[in-house]
Amino acid sequence: MSVAIRAEHLTKRYVLRHQVREPYTALRDVLARKARQAGKALLGRNEQIITEDFHALNDVSFDILQGQRVGIIGRNGAGKSTLLKIISRITEPSEGRLFIKGRVASLLEVGTGFHPELTGRENIFLNGSILGMTKAEISRKFDEIVAFSEVERFLDTPVKRYSSGMYVRLAFAVAAHLEPEILLVDEVLAVGDAEFQKKCLGKMRDVAQSGRTILFVSHNMAAIQNLCDTAIYLRNGQLVEMGEKDRVIATYLRSTADLHSIQLADRKDRTGSGAVRFDSIELCDEHGQPASALQSGKAGSIRLRLKKSPAVSVIRNLHIAVGIDDEIGQRITNLNNELTGNYFSESSVNEPVIDILMDKVPFRHGQYAITLYATVNNEVADWIGNAGTIPVEPGDFFGSGKLLPDGQGNFYVGHRFKLH
Repeated sequence: MSVAIRAEHLTKRYVLRHQVREPYTALRDVLARKARQAGKALLGRNEQIITEDFHALNDVSFDILQGQRVGIIGRNGAGKSTLLKIISRITEPSEGRLFIKGRVASLLEVGTGFHPELTGRENIFLNGSILGMTKAEISRKFDEIVAFSEVERFLDTPVKRYSSGMYVRLAFAVAAHLEPEILLVDEVLAVGDAEFQKKCLGKMRDVAQSGRTILFVSHNMAAIQNLCDTAIYLRNGQLVEMGEKDRVIATYLRSTADLHSIQLADRKDRTGSGAVRFDSIELCDEHGQPASALQSGKAGSIRLRLKKSPAVSVIRNLHIAVGIDDEIGQRITNLNNELTGNYFSESSVNEPVIDILMDKVPFRHGQYAITLYATVNNEVADWIGNAGTIPVEPGDFFGSGKLLPDGQGNFYVGHRFKLH
């Protein structure tokens, strides 16, 4: 089998500029500097520019064979999207060489290559031409593209009036149906609804089975396992491992588990205004006492300790959500105070504590990763991915002495049978 993509020591380096300003400068210093630097504007502050090199990719080498389905995984900022942009010729590497055999179609951002003033119909032909297709090729596939995208009703409407979901449906339909030898897909499918995502995965599976090459970036390990046969794991711009998907995914998941050893208060990879921040997580048993794990079928709770910013006097309209993912990173449920009708309209407590109570823990035994999310007055205050794990021990959920068999799901649903 021939090589479709060969990367040799790919490096992409950016220069970051930081402006350092002294808090106070006397007028005499300003006048002296103005005299020394004739022609420059009077700034009123002493400014110094510091530069540093940032490696989005650092010495990455690999071969991808024709017809391989390759998943690219890694945390945010690992270099996944940069790699796809280099392969799609959007940007050039700072060092190294790239060899590509075949025509490349890429779907890296929603509506890439679309002109907002043109209609959906016109953009199909425009985007197809950008991808290197002839008008005859586009015309032959036109009806399939429209049917797949489900935007026939709005085909003659300018795409600037499309919703993000319509945009991505049409963009994916064009890229996937115009028969490229190599298809690059970034995590844009997250924009579509669940039914469309399923449809896209099915189409990419069809593309792969036809012998074409796919590179697929995703944080959804279930999608990677379902679609790909090979995986590449990037971390901090470097290639950590490439090979059989299950082995590479296991390596990646072990690395994300290392985050859980860092105290939540010390985590730097978080976003939000900081009006409130998650400070710690604690599991509690059926008696409300700290526990190392929860047990299936028993009562238990997740205790979240937060800290209010000193700049905020009162926390208004606090919204808390906890996403729970299984061992391969697939979201299985979301614990959300607004869904339960437990609204927190106002609090002036500096270190609020929130207990999420479960009458019967529904999860089967295993390790579950959690994502924490908080908003204050509809503004994101704190978001932390892979914030911790919930170990769950086996338990007799139904009181029948039976456990949920392996491979038969992640959680229990309370139910009973009745024969008529």
